Amino acid sequence: MSTRHSLSGQCHTIGVKKLGTASLIIFLLLLSGIFMSSGCGKNEAKVPEEKVMNVKIWTVEQKSLRPYVEAIGTLKPFEEVIISSEVDGIVMNVKVSEGSPVAKGMTLVEINETDYRLEVRRAEASSRQTEASLANAKLEYERKSALYKEELVTKQQFDDISARLALAEGDLDRAKASLSLAKEKLAKTKIRSPLQGAVRDKKVTTGDYVKNGSQLLWIVKSDPIKLSFTVPEKEVGKLKTGQDVMFKVDSFPDKEFTGRLSTIYPSLEEKTRTLQVEALVPNRDAKLKPGLFAKVTLYTGPSRDLVVVPITAVLYEDSLVKVFIAEGDRAKEKPVKIGSKYGEYLEIVEGLQKGETVVVVGQNNLAEGVKINVAR
Repeated sequence: MSTRHSLSGQCHTIGVKKLGTASLIIFLLLLSGIFMSSGCGKNEAKVPEEKVMNVKIWTVEQKSLRPYVEAIGTLKPFEEVIISSEVDGIVMNVKVSEGSPVAKGMTLVEINETDYRLEVRRAEASSRQTEASLANAKLEYERKSALYKEELVTKQQFDDISARLALAEGDLDRAKASLSLAKEKLAKTKIRSPLQGAVRDKKVTTGDYVKNGSQLLWIVKSDPIKLSFTVPEKEVGKLKTGQDVMFKVDSFPDKEFTGRLSTIYPSLEEKTRTLQVEALVPNRDAKLKPGLFAKVTLYTGPSRDLVVVPITAVLYEDSLVKVFIAEGDRAKEKPVKIGSKYGEYLEIVEGLQKGETVVVVGQNNLAEGVKINVAR
């Protein structure tokens, strides 16, 4: 009986052990399943999703545009002159001041003329005296000439009167020249304007003593006014006199002024590799002043139909010039050949057609075939 109990106890113990072992195996299988499931999930998460780039696009247009060159210029007087005294003396009157308009031939400054008027009188008296001497010499010559023909006077006597006549004629010429010079100096005591314009600077006042060569006034003519600017070397071949010029100045931001190219200088500036040019601009109302800066547009030809894109669309990579276009939801790289700049637009000579869509925002982050999302 005890043996039966013992066997029964052993069987129970063995059953319990088998049950525990089975439970352990099941637990381990479940645990490994969990780990495998977790591991599979991690492998699936490692597959990256395709990145989508947000961009903005612009439809390539064909515009009728006129080729031009942009520059910064300066307004200059059409003519300017510094008027100087041609005689010595005291300034008796200055009839203008800075900014005064002047007409051609207008009296600007008067210098004391007393000494010069007296010199004219002296020269007139000397001239009358030499005229009388010449008249006397002529009469004597005519009388001696008649006598000489009849051989009533010697040849020496005839030669003497001939010499006296020649000297009298020379004296009269000198006297007339002195009189002309005296009158010229008297006239120069009144300084007149050689051109129509305005006084830029007054250098003397009443009572000043001036000498021959002393500067008196600075006169400028500003109608028309000159617009001076430079053109880059690569644009020089397009220049012709008579081409239209448009410009703006800060003083009148809402007004456009126009003129025509009048002067093309013969040589370039070696340091800047630019060519100096000038345009003439009507300035009847005198709004434009010498010294003003101008933002210049020089039109170098007639209007043409051109394929253009915004400047921001074009990318430069060493010698390669390219753009990105949108094809469906993908970016495609396209090499292009560019032409002239037209404000915010750039001419495309080769590589694009009207109607294609180029990327204008976000293109710096693109590569061939990248998926894109067009922002609206």
